[in-house]
Parts: sequence; C-alpha cells; structure tokens
Amino acid sequence: MHFTRLIPRYLHCLLDVDNMSIILHILNGDSTARSFEQTGLDGDILVWREILSQGPVQEDISSGAFWSERSRWIGKAFNDTAEHYQQQVVNALEKLSEPYGEINLWFEFDLHCQANLLGVINMLLKKTDLSMPAVYLICPGEFPGKEVFRGMGELNGGELEYLYDNIRVQLGEPDFAIAEQAWKLYVSGKADELEEWLNENTFWGGLTLLKPALQAHLERTRTNENGLNAIEQKLLDIYNSGIKNKRAIYQAFWQTGKIYGMGDLEIDIYLRSLAGRQLINL
Repeated sequence: MHFTRLIPRYLHCLLDVDNMSIILHILNGDSTARSFEQTGLDGDILVWREILSQGPVQEDISSGAFWSERSRWIGKAFNDTAEHYQQQVVNALEKLSEPYGEINLWFEFDLHCQANLLGVINMLLKKTDLSMPAVYLICPGEFPGKEVFRGMGELNGGELEYLYDNIRVQLGEPDFAIAEQAWKLYVSGKADELEEWLNENTFWGGLTLLKPALQAHLERTRTNENGLNAIEQKLLDIYNSGIKNKRAIYQAFWQTGKIYGMGDLEIDIYLRSLAGRQLINL
C-alpha cells in the first residue's frame, strides 16, 4: 500500500487568493453524499468512509503505520481488500493536503461520527496549524419535524442546506485543543482517565455533542459480571427476549442504541463475539 501522499504539503505550497477561496466539504458517509448532491452548496467533497469507533487506533493519525493497521483490521473485520481500502479511504485523504481556504465538517451526534470527527480534526492538526483554512462544523443531534432523527443520510438537499444555514459553527483553537485531548484519551484505552476528564471538563465549545458520545464509548470499554460490555449485553438481552432474526435484532438495537451510530456490519462484530462465546445462535 502507498501512504507517502499523506505527508503534509502545506509547507511546499505557495498559496494565492484563488486557492484561499476553495471550499472542502468532508461528509460522514455516502448516504449524506448522495443527498449533498441535491444542494446548491459550492465546494469539493471528501466522503469519510472510515469507522474509527471500531478497531485499533493510534495517536498519530497522519502516519502510514496508522492507515496500514486500519487497512489490515478492516480487511479482516469486513472481508475487504487492501486495494479497495486504498481506493475508497486512503486516496480520498489526499484532498486534506490541498490548500483549501474553508473546510466544512459534516458529522453527527453518535459515537461513530464523533470518533471520526476527532480523527479528522487531529489529522488536520497534523497537516497544518489551521491558521489558513477556516474550519466549520455542521453537527445535528436532531432535526425540526423529525421525532426520531437517525442522521443526515435521511435528509434531502434542502434539509442539508437548512443545517448549513442554521447550525454551522466555526471551530477555533479551544475546540482544536479539546479534540486533541479527547483523541489522545480515546486512543489510549485508559477508561479511568477518560472518565475523569469527562467529569472535570465543563467547556466543550463547538463540540457540544462530544461528551455523550464518549460516555457511550466508556460504557463499552467496561464489562459487567458476565464479562460483557454494554453493547454485547444489550444485544444479548434482545436475543433472549425472543428476537432471533438478524434484521429484527438490528432494528431493536437501533431503537435504544442510536448513540453508538452502528450499522449492521458493525453490530455483526458484536454478534460474532457473542456467538463465539456460545451465548447466541443465529
């Protein structure tokens, strides 16, 4: 695999006025990207296709070692190929080395998106001091008129423009400092230190939905008397209630576990773990 293009190029670029007006939208997935095409918003698009809420992570997200490890894990967890991962994930990251004047981050409230958001911000911090691009966050936890909001992928182009016009906030140095500290604690795997930081920190700046997502992460890092984390126990309870069909299990989990933001392939990771312990039989 080739990761050399991830080396920062800001130090090698001579920025001009035209470059500083170029906009990049980093979208949280292909579903949002399809709806985004219906908007009238200008700018290039980068679809973030990683799931940093699952699998191994390292602090230096800009390193080749980070992405090599991610590629190996994704390949095993989802039966993906290194070539496909390179094309769909790593190659897209080349846009982060371009001299954009404005970057818009479109991520949601759940752990899946918040972990990815932390990764994106920390990757930007590795590539530039952020003195040039203005970085904005569009992060909805709800949407007017939708009693059960599941994410931006269910919105149309006009609704995405509504979010852009009404909830977009510019991130600054305090937000980047929070994201940097949160990422370090997240990748460290030290639950007690993360919990202490979450309890003591009272300022969240523009990252208003980060704390509940990281609290959900804490729940899955610890196990109960049965040796199960919060996600595994929730899935086992669903199974023991009489729901034995995978699709029905997904639906039941999403009703109360949307804070995790997991798709069916991610839920399967935990179902396989339960099956390996012979606690379920699907």
